[in-house]
Amino acid sequence: MKNIKYFIAISAIIAVSSCSDVLDTENLKDKSLETFYKSPTDINEAIAGVYNAIYTTNVHSEEQMAANLMDNMMLGGGGPDDKSAKYVDNFEDPTDDTYYDMWGQSYKGIARANAIIEKTSATNFNTYFDTPAQAEEFKKQAIGEALFMRAFFYFRLAKFFGGVPLITTIDGVKNGPRATYTETFAQIASDLKLAIETMPARPFPSIPTAEYGHANKWVAEAYLARVFLFYTGYMTNIEKQATTDLPLVDGSKLTANDVAAHLNDCINNSGYKLASDFRNIWPYSYVNKASGKNILPWATTENLSWIGQDGSTPTFGTGNFESMFVQRFSFGDWGWSNGNIYTNRLVLFNSLRDNSLVPFGAGWGWCTVNPKLFNNWSDLDPRKRGSILEVGKADQGTENYVAGFGTHETGYYNKKYTSLQYPTAAGATVGMFVQLYGWKNTDMQLMHAQDFIFMRFADVLLMHSEITQTSAGINAVRARAGGLPPVGYSIEALKEERLHEFAFEGLHWFDLVRWGDVETAFNDSFPVKNTGTDATYSVKYRTETKGLVPIPETEMRLANGVYNQNPGW
Repeated sequence: MKNIKYFIAISAIIAVSSCSDVLDTENLKDKSLETFYKSPTDINEAIAGVYNAIYTTNVHSEEQMAANLMDNMMLGGGGPDDKSAKYVDNFEDPTDDTYYDMWGQSYKGIARANAIIEKTSATNFNTYFDTPAQAEEFKKQAIGEALFMRAFFYFRLAKFFGGVPLITTIDGVKNGPRATYTETFAQIASDLKLAIETMPARPFPSIPTAEYGHANKWVAEAYLARVFLFYTGYMTNIEKQATTDLPLVDGSKLTANDVAAHLNDCINNSGYKLASDFRNIWPYSYVNKASGKNILPWATTENLSWIGQDGSTPTFGTGNFESMFVQRFSFGDWGWSNGNIYTNRLVLFNSLRDNSLVPFGAGWGWCTVNPKLFNNWSDLDPRKRGSILEVGKADQGTENYVAGFGTHETGYYNKKYTSLQYPTAAGATVGMFVQLYGWKNTDMQLMHAQDFIFMRFADVLLMHSEITQTSAGINAVRARAGGLPPVGYSIEALKEERLHEFAFEGLHWFDLVRWGDVETAFNDSFPVKNTGTDATYSVKYRTETKGLVPIPETEMRLANGVYNQNPGW
């Protein structure tokens, strides 16, 4: 079974450093802020706790789920009772605390990162390594990862909530006011810059498979570009305060040239590269080989071969040099506390509603695909059928699809993140990942061990094009997509390329916001089926929200007037 131990908090110190009230309790198992962070084992356990904070109990607090539901290219979907998905899709708040877990888990991750940054800096690890240089490299990587993850969590908070309270030390004020939007991004940018300067420049192929999924220098460089583009775009197009620079805490700024230099470093020295075929990034390209049968005829016709998801030397697949930063998943179990959060619920929730087919399995039918995307996408682009699952198609294994179970049915689903299954030797239909990794629990809700990809190398190339206003990155991505002809740079070409390359990956919503396109992107009405009944789908974005979601009401009450709620909520 896939090893995800570095995502699971296994040390008592993780709980101790999570929040101020717990810090005052007795030590557990003799671990404390004073006695922990002394050995590489301590540090690795602490880093595991930081990554663990990515996982949230409430599915609406998962970044990728929330962003896809708000995106204009995906609808609410689900069944008649899945009202929360429809509320979010319609820019309404289904509950007082819809995003409470996103807020709370992010601050747990930040607190744990703060402890690593402070405590590791003062620790000497020489006795655990053959040379002082090795000890220093370990130390720098640990501190750099913690800096990156602190930036990652603050960036997540800022994208959804705007300016938030900044807590950057173990003893930092926990009940302070929200920082401004600019102050929040200055902290994010400063952490990423320092992470880049701190972490060793190890080419990706030399990084051990056991560390796959961890942040590194190149990931930090890529995220710095993403932060730069989001901040400058948001301030210019949403706040109407035009800027071309990203602020730092010390008062200085990063320019487009500064960020482009980091992207050049990543492109030239990281060892990451594009997969030869876009479709081989996604595990449907492996289902025929895994099952030993031609259950997805289209994949056979297209000669697809999965690159895998365990790095350059994966357990299954040919070798993945494109995925840079991912959320790793294993298999959940109802017997664990919140065990289901360790299975990829984006897959479960996006899969076909009440249709268990081969090779595409059943799920809850959320986030059905806007037919406008399918209809306007050229058939000459292989990413179209590589991204969108069509029902009623024999070559897709969906000829036996039965409509009428879901709402907002359009006949199109997310193919990148969808349930995969095939019969066992005994004849039972079981998930692909369950069979690959020999997991015993075959519950369809717990069988999705597909990584969620936060950052791909393709994004590095497209961000480079956008920041430098040159076409080399765009055309490299287009050439990989079945040899599409080159284009000259324009913002329109860049937008179309990002839509087609990253559809349903939780990025398009944020692109709409930062470009200011969110204000005009929701003017369409079109026919859908709601549990078999003809209906019209129409959603109107509320400009007063400025692309933000509400701060959880529990946090508002606890703040006792220190916070102001976001506009429109």
